[in-house]
Parts: sequence; structure tokens; C-alpha cells
Amino acid sequence: MTRKPTFLPWFIIPATFTALGLVVAMFAVMQFSVRAYIPGSLDVGGFTLANFNGLFKKIYADAFINTVLLSAKTAIFGLLMSYPLAYALVRTRTTWIKSTLLIIAITPLFLGEVVRTYSWIIVLGNSGFLNSVLLAIGIIHKPIQFMFTQTGVVVALVHVTMPIMVMMLATALSHINPDYEKAATSLGAGPIRTLLTVTIPLSLPGIVSSLTTAFAWTFSAFATPQLIGGGRVSTVATMVYQLGFSSMNFPFAAALSIAGLLLTILLLMVLKRMSRFLHAIGEH
Repeated sequence: MTRKPTFLPWFIIPATFTALGLVVAMFAVMQFSVRAYIPGSLDVGGFTLANFNGLFKKIYADAFINTVLLSAKTAIFGLLMSYPLAYALVRTRTTWIKSTLLIIAITPLFLGEVVRTYSWIIVLGNSGFLNSVLLAIGIIHKPIQFMFTQTGVVVALVHVTMPIMVMMLATALSHINPDYEKAATSLGAGPIRTLLTVTIPLSLPGIVSSLTTAFAWTFSAFATPQLIGGGRVSTVATMVYQLGFSSMNFPFAAALSIAGLLLTILLLMVLKRMSRFLHAIGEH
């Protein structure tokens, strides 16, 4: 008779309580989203759907569009930066190089998002490291405005998402048999053609997974858009903050949160359908 492990409940019980807490919190947000806002008071009024009608105003529609574009740019540029690093991490045979690449890839995970964001403020400021170097070597004659722009926000968000993307891509690449690449080379394919026709197609599952994770993560990002964007780069998360903690309009902030969650789920469903097609390509 097989005996069940006695330690299993110690893993299940905390997870169950955490899940219940998340469900309760979600129901609280949903309840706030259909309550009327009372100006000047933290109390809410009766049930109403007016909060969702207000989401169609241009300022909030622009926030949704900016969030989608920001998430897409971060995912794409993160992939372009992470794939070579992941490939080198998997394919290198030198121990110290592999260790160095691994440290470079995962070190940002040991720093909080706020700390990393403040570091980028020092780098991207008009008197920051990047502009100082470009001015010193004569490439530019006046500082480039990185702060309070979408470009600066994307740069910082790519740095935030890269460690996870590198790990996911490295996992996918490690499952590719190097003999496939050697076979392509023996048939006359050069390094670039081998990469485009063998390595990338076989690593498509990891590419899709990393893009989806980076997109979903960026969609809900708050600290980086708020600090680097300085209120000039509007996203769903920053709008929720402004409505909830600046205007105290918690019902409308809740409605905006629910709309953002639904949009995220919809976009992830679209990406999932695309991933099935790409997985089929990768298998062939």
C-alpha cells in the first residue's frame, strides 16, 4: 500500500490560502468597479455601469493603446537582446565564459524593480552617464531627451524583462540537438543560414513563451513607466494609480483595472492561437 507523503499538505495549504486571498481581492475590485463615485469621500454609492462607459474617453483609450504598444516594443526588443545572450550561454563550452554570461543574465533579478529603475534614471538623464559619454566623444552636441519619453521607458523595461527571457530562451535552445546544426553546416549552409533555417525554427516554442511572458509582465508594469515616464507616458497602470491615489476615484480605477485585465486575457488568447501555429512550424 502506497503511503501518501506527509509533507504534501504543508505545500498545498499555503497555496490554497494565497489563491483564496487573490480571489477575494479580485471580487473586491470587481465590486468597486460597479459602484458610484462620491466626490470628496472614500465611501462609494450604489451600483452603476457608468464607470465602464467612461473608459471610451480619448484619454483612457490612448492609455490602452500606449500600453499595448509599449508591451509589444518591450517584448520584441527584449527578444532581440536576449536571444544572442541565451544562445551564447547554451553553446559556449568554456566554463568561465558560461559562468560570466549566467551572472550577467540573472544578476538583475537580485535587484528590486524600483532600484533598477532609479539606476536607469541616473543613466538616461540629460546629465546622466549615457549623454555624458556621447557628449564627451563628440557624437552629439546637446543632450538627447531619454527621460519622460516612451523610448526611455522601453529601454528600462527591456532590462527588467531580459533575465526571464534569457532563461526561457536558454531552456528552449538547450533542447536543440547540436547535431542538427552540424548537419546543416555539412550540407553547405553558412552560420547565418543555419541560424535562420534550423536554430530559430526549432526554438520557436521558447520564443513564443518569452514574448508572451514579457508582454504580460510589461502590460501591468507600474514603477518603471511612472518613474521613467514621469507622468508623460500614460499606461493603464499609471492611470489606475492617478485615479485611485490622486483623485481618490477608486470605482473608476477599479473599472479601469478590470478592463486592463480583460484586455490582457484577450491578447494572451490571441498569442496562444498564434503560438499553436508557430509550434507546428517549429516541429517541422
